Amino acid sequence: MRCIRGYAAAALALLGCVAAFTVNPTPAFSRSGHVMSMSAVAEETKTSGGTDNSDKIRNIAVIAHVDHGKTTLVDALIRQSGVFRDDAQANEAGERVMDSEDQERERGITILAKNLAVMRPDGTKINIMDTPGHADFGGEVERVLNMADGVLLVVDSVEGPKPQTRFVLDKALKKGMKALLVVNKIDRPAARPDYVVDKAFDLFVELGATDEQTDFSIVYASGLQGKAGLEPDALADNMDPLFDAVLEAIDPPTIESTAGDDLQALISNIDYDDFKGKMGIARITKGSVRAGQPVALQQPGKDKKSGRINKLFVFDNLGQKEVQEASAGEIIMFAGLDNVEIGDTLITNENNGANAAEPLPPIAVEQPTVRMTLGVNKSPLAGREGKFLTSRMIRERLFKELDRNVALQVSETDSADKYMVSGRGQLHLTVLIETMRREGFELEVGPPSVINIMNEETGKMEEPWEAVEVRVPEEFVGGIVDLLNQRKGELQDMGLDEGEGMSVIKYLVPTRGMLGLRSAALTATRGTAILDSVFDSYRPKIQGDIQGRDKGSLLAFADGPVTSFGLEGAQDRGKLMVKPGEDVYKGMIVGIHQRPGDLEVNICKTKQLTNMRSANKGITTGITAPIEMSLDACVEYLAADEILEVTPTQFRMAKNPDVAGKKKGGKK
Repeated sequence: MRCIRGYAAAALALLGCVAAFTVNPTPAFSRSGHVMSMSAVAEETKTSGGTDNSDKIRNIAVIAHVDHGKTTLVDALIRQSGVFRDDAQANEAGERVMDSEDQERERGITILAKNLAVMRPDGTKINIMDTPGHADFGGEVERVLNMADGVLLVVDSVEGPKPQTRFVLDKALKKGMKALLVVNKIDRPAARPDYVVDKAFDLFVELGATDEQTDFSIVYASGLQGKAGLEPDALADNMDPLFDAVLEAIDPPTIESTAGDDLQALISNIDYDDFKGKMGIARITKGSVRAGQPVALQQPGKDKKSGRINKLFVFDNLGQKEVQEASAGEIIMFAGLDNVEIGDTLITNENNGANAAEPLPPIAVEQPTVRMTLGVNKSPLAGREGKFLTSRMIRERLFKELDRNVALQVSETDSADKYMVSGRGQLHLTVLIETMRREGFELEVGPPSVINIMNEETGKMEEPWEAVEVRVPEEFVGGIVDLLNQRKGELQDMGLDEGEGMSVIKYLVPTRGMLGLRSAALTATRGTAILDSVFDSYRPKIQGDIQGRDKGSLLAFADGPVTSFGLEGAQDRGKLMVKPGEDVYKGMIVGIHQRPGDLEVNICKTKQLTNMRSANKGITTGITAPIEMSLDACVEYLAADEILEVTPTQFRMAKNPDVAGKKKGGKK
């Protein structure tokens, strides 16, 4: 009898083992098609209990000055994290995987902040946020820092910290974050890591970092080669030293509670899906959330917007993975609330929100400094190419942009078909205009102008100033200094950079003096100047005008197609922008005059047909190739009385008929 009982117990134990092994007979797949680990499956099937796994999470933002190799470094981290199935898939993805927008690849800069997540062999998940390096897109950096617990400060091994490095690091330090210094491009022949580390330490001290923050870890890396190490001359063959440094130097999220009623998640980004609609991206500060849960969106002092989460995702490699629940410390994306906005706080609405937490303070971003008017294209050639032409379409598109672009402001004007668009800088606005142009819009764009504010304490009008750093060969220093002095700049520092033998000039310049400066600086230095600028402060407005361009425009004398005969006579007057066969209209800018002041030229005139012939007539004449004007070049060129016509295939500049009419009226 005892034997029979023993056999029965053994059989039951065996059945239990078999059942344990057959609970999940097939592997689970994420939306991107990759096999998920058993821990991921367990996370999906987890019931509401708010389990705290925060020690296995790191949330980091990668910040840097433009062109310091930040996106290339993130690329190397992606490729060495098993994101791609094999080399063929990695090659198909191409270089700079995170710069997925067309304009980002064309301009070679990051414009939009993006999220991804990589898993380490020990099960730790690293949420990485790639941020723009250009000062005009600083709003993206400020927004993303709300989701991070620490930052990777990427600095070029030759140039060291730059103006935008100071801006983004200051924001991170004020939030109490710890930084991991990554000296990138260490493989450059002119690399000087000791100098760069010393300059970085000085920058931490200048920005008022705490003792804990100034005791930062250092990793030397080459994003291009995919190598990293703790010493500049002892790099490993992979990025493992950087991964290890992240786990050691960056603290895991601090979790106060994982209870469902304590849910607080600040919406930091918005995405859109054709099937799921508007989706919010947030980092859960407290509590936990589950799919299907009744929730609400609220900002302090405003009404609640209630709803229910239909789909809940966490970031998984370059995509997202659907889960049933997520707890504090995790970065989530959710669908089901079409009225979600950046700055909202996601809170629970169970029991009608009786035990819900208070909403978090909304995201604070720097105020815009430059503005332009965007309106309906009213030129004689309007409506030939675009799909979206009316003021209603333009208005809807501009206000839709506000959902994601937190640093942008749009306001109505006295005219029903014009809108005032304000941003961080000229590039910030031209990227928006270029995006709309590619979508099929036709626009009339006014010249950029700065936003002045009234100082309530002093009662004086103040204007924005920018800190400018110019790196230029020594023989062109005089030309750059003269150019910046003409624009009311104040010299701060000048010296020779021993690393590359370039002269470094630092100025404070009014923002209105910066408008059109880049093209003038490139012309004065034969294209060798490297100019970086970042907003500094508001200072009392300088009286009088700041000198802009020193040459006038060549204007079309009449409507019609451009002729070769007309161009032959006009090209001696300056540089032309049009080709034979193009349509022009009276008052349209067709070239740059070689002298100050505008000049009308008849480029539409035709050759008189007579019986007179000459053997040598016309042999020596020829037409000079026109200069190509990009959108940025056109916006820089615009004077106060000029406008830009933007269509899907053309940029046309013209004299503003409204301003011209006022001038004529004044003369009378």
